[in-house]
Amino acid sequence: MKPAPRRLALVAAPGLALALWALAGGALFHASLPLGLRGGLAAALAPALQSSGAILLGWWLAGAVLAGWLAARLHARHVAAPARLADAARLLAGNADAPRLQASGALAGLADALNRLADQRQTLQTDMARLVAEAQDKVAQERDQLGALMAELRQSVVVCNLDGRILLYNDHARGLFHRALGGQPAGGAEAIGLGRSIHAMIDRALIEHARETVDRHIARGEAAVSAQFVTATPTGSLLHVVLAPVRAQGGAISGYVLLLDDITQDYAAQSLRDRRLTQLTEASRASLANMGAALDMLDYPDLDPAERDGFHAIVRDEVAAMGRRLAALTEDASQEILTRWPLQEMLGEDLLAAAAQHVLARTGRVAGVESADAGLWLRLDSFSLIQALGALAGQLAGPQGMPPLTLRLAPAATPGWAHLDLVWPLDPAGTRAAAPPEASDIAERHGGALWLERDRAAGLAFFRFLLPTAEAGPQAEALEPRPEYYDFDLFAASESSHSLDDQPLDRLTYTVFDTETTGLNPAQGDEIIQVGALRILSGKILRGERFDQLVDPGREIPEASIPYHGIRPEMVQGQPRIGQVLPAFHAYAADTVLVGHNVAFDMRFLQMKEAATGLRFDQPVLDTLLLASIAQPHEPSHSLEALAARLGVGIAQRHNALGDALVTAELFLRLLPLLRDRGIVTLGQARAAAAQSYYARLRY
Repeated sequence: MKPAPRRLALVAAPGLALALWALAGGALFHASLPLGLRGGLAAALAPALQSSGAILLGWWLAGAVLAGWLAARLHARHVAAPARLADAARLLAGNADAPRLQASGALAGLADALNRLADQRQTLQTDMARLVAEAQDKVAQERDQLGALMAELRQSVVVCNLDGRILLYNDHARGLFHRALGGQPAGGAEAIGLGRSIHAMIDRALIEHARETVDRHIARGEAAVSAQFVTATPTGSLLHVVLAPVRAQGGAISGYVLLLDDITQDYAAQSLRDRRLTQLTEASRASLANMGAALDMLDYPDLDPAERDGFHAIVRDEVAAMGRRLAALTEDASQEILTRWPLQEMLGEDLLAAAAQHVLARTGRVAGVESADAGLWLRLDSFSLIQALGALAGQLAGPQGMPPLTLRLAPAATPGWAHLDLVWPLDPAGTRAAAPPEASDIAERHGGALWLERDRAAGLAFFRFLLPTAEAGPQAEALEPRPEYYDFDLFAASESSHSLDDQPLDRLTYTVFDTETTGLNPAQGDEIIQVGALRILSGKILRGERFDQLVDPGREIPEASIPYHGIRPEMVQGQPRIGQVLPAFHAYAADTVLVGHNVAFDMRFLQMKEAATGLRFDQPVLDTLLLASIAQPHEPSHSLEALAARLGVGIAQRHNALGDALVTAELFLRLLPLLRDRGIVTLGQARAAAAQSYYARLRY
């Protein structure tokens, strides 16, 4: 029953009971009289009732109202107040940050005692948490070191459990899938994430086949086992994957490691080499056939001179053509060898600083540095180039000793190239300099060149390297920072063989989401204008793996709704339509339980788009509004604001989809202990209990 009608019933019930009691007492008294007196009593009372009936009725009504008011006060003080105090005590028992208990009258002492117990419990929990943290410090350090190591590796690494759930990945893996799958999807959601399935990116059959191969190697007793395969992404990129098992204590396999490389460019280069060799072979075969035929004709003794000269010309032309083809192939091969040399991206300022330090260590002289463009990046082999600069500086000693040196770097006139100069004062009578072959080879290795140049007008001489520039810094810096790198607890999570309804609530993966809309009536044309979501994994909110996307509704945003969500028409101009956003959100929320506050409203908007998009959000759904009404049934309000105030959760951005999703996620985690106290520990139990809530009967 709704709270307001329930309170009205509590007030009216005592008056009705009093009236029934009076009627029952009168009927009993009437029945106890002798038969002869009953008629006389009725005749005697009839005139009094006619003259004073209204007074008696009013008196009775006043008494009934007074009795009802007294009953309501007694209920509020002795029934409702203890029940609310019990709910608040349960909350305080599960959440030390919850507000302290407030009560008056006879319950004030009990509330004070409970607050003292809560303070003592919080102190004990703090001490216990400190001891546990100290005991786990070494393990945590090892995990952090492993996470940091994975983050810094140049290799793309993904670690999965046996169900294919991702429990570790580094930035290079995120960047690889980011590029291989065609860039940033709607909402900022990456293709890869903790707890998500690797099978969304790599076909399950390929991984299962590789795992079977590994199992066969292990069955034969081999120590080092792995399997590898090549797969294609939807955008046409080729990934080379090496799969190796992760063995738990005792030798059992608990997961596997994937080492990934994008071999698209290598494959294209190999295909180009194969085509060139095929073309050379076919062209050479034709040339050899022509030369063979011409030589056969030259064997005839009666061949006239003109014809003989013609056949000699054929042989010369074919030999020249073969020479040109071989020269072109050699040049291409040499260039390819140079470009295959491992080069890394380096900031120009860092290169100059490192080179100056090396020159000082090698020659004992300080080399000045001219400031380079702050955003100039180079693609180079920094070690060999710095060594070459040191060798060049060491050769510059002349009769007057070592001249003062300066290093400078500037963009070249040709886009994509830069000039790195080692500069010294021009001395016509002294220093002689020439670039050694090794330094020239290093320049050619970068696809550039090295030469000596003299600027007589400025009185300077310098060695100049022509070096390739990079378009930007390292690719990983273009991605948003992500604090969550691993969750090794997923090694123990193997849910594929169990019903989700049987799973504990604290073991599931959730997508907590919220929407902002143009209005409240999806059936009358209102549309979604923002979708925000976060994921909860192993009881932790993954704030770095969020979904946040404005949506062009394709219609006007009512002016009256703007003060609520703050989204103006110009903010959604150029944003994707819902038909582009929902597929990205559907992939983001795949294989998770959806959570929202008053989520039936949001789900109705999603369901209205099923026919247009062909997507169904058919996973389990939990509503924090319903869960709160179960966990705290005696509270008068379960709005997001009221619930946040009771559970000690701050609200930063109300009526912003991502902000509300974050608040809902924190509330959901704080409701789980309260539900556990009521015996609700699995998803199935939570769904069954929510279905019994009054709010579950609301429809949109």
